[in-house]
Amino acid sequence: MNVVEYPDFSLWKRISARPQDDRSEVESIVREIINKVRQGGDHALKELTCKYDGSAGNCLFATEKELSGAGDLIDNTLKEAIKVAVGNIEKFHLLQGYREVETETLPGVFCMRKAIPVTRVGLYVPGGSAPLFSTVLMLGIPARIAGCKEIVLFTPPASGSGADQTILYCANLLGIKEVVIAGGAQAVAAMAYGTESIKAVDKIFGPGNRFVTEAKLQVSRDVEIDMAAGPSELMIVADSSAFPEFIAADILSQAEHGPDSQIFLLTSEKELIEPVIRELKKQMAALPRRETAVKALSNGRIVLVESRDKMLELVNDYAPEHLMLSVSEPRKMAEGVYNAGSVFLGNWSAESAGDYASGPNHTLPTGRRAVATGGVSLESFMHTVTIQELTKEGLLAIGRSVERMAEAEGLLGHKNAVKVRLEQIENDRNDRNDRK
Repeated sequence: MNVVEYPDFSLWKRISARPQDDRSEVESIVREIINKVRQGGDHALKELTCKYDGSAGNCLFATEKELSGAGDLIDNTLKEAIKVAVGNIEKFHLLQGYREVETETLPGVFCMRKAIPVTRVGLYVPGGSAPLFSTVLMLGIPARIAGCKEIVLFTPPASGSGADQTILYCANLLGIKEVVIAGGAQAVAAMAYGTESIKAVDKIFGPGNRFVTEAKLQVSRDVEIDMAAGPSELMIVADSSAFPEFIAADILSQAEHGPDSQIFLLTSEKELIEPVIRELKKQMAALPRRETAVKALSNGRIVLVESRDKMLELVNDYAPEHLMLSVSEPRKMAEGVYNAGSVFLGNWSAESAGDYASGPNHTLPTGRRAVATGGVSLESFMHTVTIQELTKEGLLAIGRSVERMAEAEGLLGHKNAVKVRLEQIENDRNDRNDRK
């Protein structure tokens, strides 16, 4: 990792710049894939899955036997670990959700908002060299709690055949019975537009490589997506209370995600830097995904900063996906954090705990989107509907204001929609008076 000492804030934008890929080639490839699926349906989806994932299978869907039998191929210790994660994720997400409201803004003007689950959701779960079965839990559990009526899961074939067994086990555990064995941009296209055997979804969730991300961006013109997640990001803020071996381990845990992972260590303690570098070299030797981590670390930064206030300034400007506060009084420091996807307090809060089992969702904003949005939550699987009811009394109370505002905007049709009603109320009053 490159060491930068006491940089001027004017240089921070350059130091912390995210990698800018040339998307033109990916855009073109993805656009072609999407068009093929839209035109060719199931046949195109199978053909593209075979081309990109090496699947020779003819069946797009995991069978009931494959889903129910996956548990027989998973060892009990992993099942117990998954059970712990499920309990914690459920517990945390059950506390979330939109609050339904109802009020009378003026006498006779009733306003309500209710929350409704998204009817059909598509969950993308990456496979490949690191099948992310934890993503099944992070997406499937809130979808189930929200009450989504239809949940379809897409995942690439494992080793050129069926889906990863642990992914199938987790899907079955959550009651997800519609599992499509297809990945990449072609899976996103099938979710967005449907095929002969796959019904289009109302919203797409899940992380993926740059082709998946680009596909989500392209189809977002026609269907909702959770977010356009980019490479993994980790920023660690550390002082003299931090453990160098912990910091190195956390850095490597994110570096192994991919060569484009972005990693920063901000510290006010110059004496911490060398021990961290030594630990990185030591722990890297035993890391199976060492080659990937080395590439990520080559773009990583250790930044020596003069004060906590300056570190917070840099944190909030960068808006990291994951932020670790390995400092004394981390809760106090966290009060100054307002741009981050998920924050981990103190030396014992390993970021890996959040990836798997502590409770909060691990699907988080990247690319500085944390300045304006948060990670996936129960609310992500819901939408709201507002309801209004005006009585005659209510229209009388608000009508003249609406007429005047509509007139000021030059929208006389809007004014007239209220005017004819007010006139009717006046006519009804006159008729009653005449009968008297």
